[in-house]
Amino acid sequence: MPRVYRTACALLLLYPVCSILGQSLRSLTATEWWQKSGFYQIYPRSFKDSNGDGIGDLNGITQKLPYLQSLGVKAFWLSPIYKSPMADFGYDIADFRDIQPEYGTLKDFEALVTEAKRLGLKVILDFVPNHSSDEHEWFVKSENRVAGYEDYYVWHDGIPGSNLDQNDPPNNWVENFYGSAWKWSEKRRQYYLHQFHYKQPDLNYRNPNVVEEMKNILRFWLDKGVDGFRIDAVNWLFEDSNFQDEPVSGSSNDPLLYEYLNHIYTQDLPETVDMVYQWRAVMDEYKLQHGGDTRVIMTEAWTDLSTLKTYFQDENGRQGSQMPFNFQLILRLDSTKNKASDFKMVIDSWLDTVPNEHTPNWVLGNHDRRRVASRMGGEHMADIMEMVQLSIPGVSVTYQGEEIGMTDYELTWAETVDPAACLRPQEIFQQYTRDPARTPFQWDNSSNAGFTNYSKPWLPVSPSYTTVNVEVEEQASWSHLKVFKALMQLRESDDFHNCHYQTAVLGNNVFAILRSGPDLGKSEVFVTVVNLSNSTSTVNLADLLAQYKTLSQDKLAVAVQSVSSKRIKGDKIASNDVVLQPYEGLVLRSISSGIFAKFYLIIFSVIITITAGIM
Repeated sequence: MPRVYRTACALLLLYPVCSILGQSLRSLTATEWWQKSGFYQIYPRSFKDSNGDGIGDLNGITQKLPYLQSLGVKAFWLSPIYKSPMADFGYDIADFRDIQPEYGTLKDFEALVTEAKRLGLKVILDFVPNHSSDEHEWFVKSENRVAGYEDYYVWHDGIPGSNLDQNDPPNNWVENFYGSAWKWSEKRRQYYLHQFHYKQPDLNYRNPNVVEEMKNILRFWLDKGVDGFRIDAVNWLFEDSNFQDEPVSGSSNDPLLYEYLNHIYTQDLPETVDMVYQWRAVMDEYKLQHGGDTRVIMTEAWTDLSTLKTYFQDENGRQGSQMPFNFQLILRLDSTKNKASDFKMVIDSWLDTVPNEHTPNWVLGNHDRRRVASRMGGEHMADIMEMVQLSIPGVSVTYQGEEIGMTDYELTWAETVDPAACLRPQEIFQQYTRDPARTPFQWDNSSNAGFTNYSKPWLPVSPSYTTVNVEVEEQASWSHLKVFKALMQLRESDDFHNCHYQTAVLGNNVFAILRSGPDLGKSEVFVTVVNLSNSTSTVNLADLLAQYKTLSQDKLAVAVQSVSSKRIKGDKIASNDVVLQPYEGLVLRSISSGIFAKFYLIIFSVIITITAGIM
């Protein structure tokens, strides 16, 4: 071999070309807009009141769209805004094609969509297919046995009992709130099924006319410019056609509580998944006919992972929900007792569930569950959980207020309006109330947190608003809001959307996420480390970094730090001696391995030229 090449090859060895150690790296490729997006959930009633009645509305949302843009999210979904008697604050829909007057008009909605498009934001609507309001015209017609509507809902004669005037309910099914899932209609002389509030009768999806009605509702809103739907309570759509009693679960002694039964005949029936595939076909057909970006489906089903997996696609490749909501961060990481190993187990179990060629999603909170800071033990956990959620490749879904570290505000029984609590015995209402996570959004420290100028908002404002609000956090040198924005900014990189990554446990208390772009050795490496304990932890990242072929394995730079951290952006840290203070979270980046690679290639070329000249 000529000496010039021997010299060049020796120099080339300066650039690491180590193979990947083991099978620990995962890969993700994102091409569609939604795969690269952060989504933001708005609970309209509590977001922003524009007309001074104490209730949030569409025009209030439109006014605040620039705020969403500033967060770095690419889409937002609205909890129900349809015409409703408000027995369950919008989830009891009286007209699927109109807007609740408290929130505005169809023209207001159209203006919101127009402004969102101008700002580059996608609009997702909440679609509530399982039930309607008992004031919907379909139910009125069905109850009166109007021809063609007799079977739009689930009706049953009941079974003979001691009451000669009225049969007993058909079976032991209970509603999600409290009590029997069957309500007697004196007019029709039959029971109707309501798996939620009695003013929310279940639609009958075994009736093809109902199926087509609901598909047409999707098309109606697609024509209005929406970009997709979050489908509510999807795994409740079908129930056993033989109406068998459900077995006792052993989880409660109260036969009227939902937990009393094992719901094998009212949830997760196979027909449900097929219905999701049919709705996906509507979305795809609409794109083919009208062009534009992909319209998406996000589905809500609080169920096991094996069932959730079927929502993505079937064994023949038929496509379903792009985003079956992943609630594992809520269901299984909801206390202060979780260790780093718990985080890895929960996150990896979802990653193992998502089929190849599909994209994971990460939901940290919503309007039905306690806020992340409250359920995880305090405001100090807000940054840690955001760092975990926003560092894992995939789609993120953020509930309004989580980005500023809002916490639950406990209301008294007298202040409580949530039917999930009000329909239960007073002594247990706090176990079920959803109101604490639905209090008005905290914009500033003016009266009622800048949410409304009305003296009495629909729910009380949390007293924390004086220090936890958008204005204060935007003006602070560092804050939960600025942490969130910085994390969202990091997600803009192409190397985030197309990447290699892994999770790791370091000691008992530190959870880590490592990520690099598609070209190992040329892409930056990011390492997120969170200390989940109230004591100092020291970890060594050098061996993990070696898997990413980074030239500079000895030093890392701080990219984002939690509010509790004493470090600042740009601080250099030895990778083999990372000291984390109690509940500290850091996102660290490699020292530009790609730049070093180019530098070495330039030097390599220069040396070849010089060596050749000498020889």
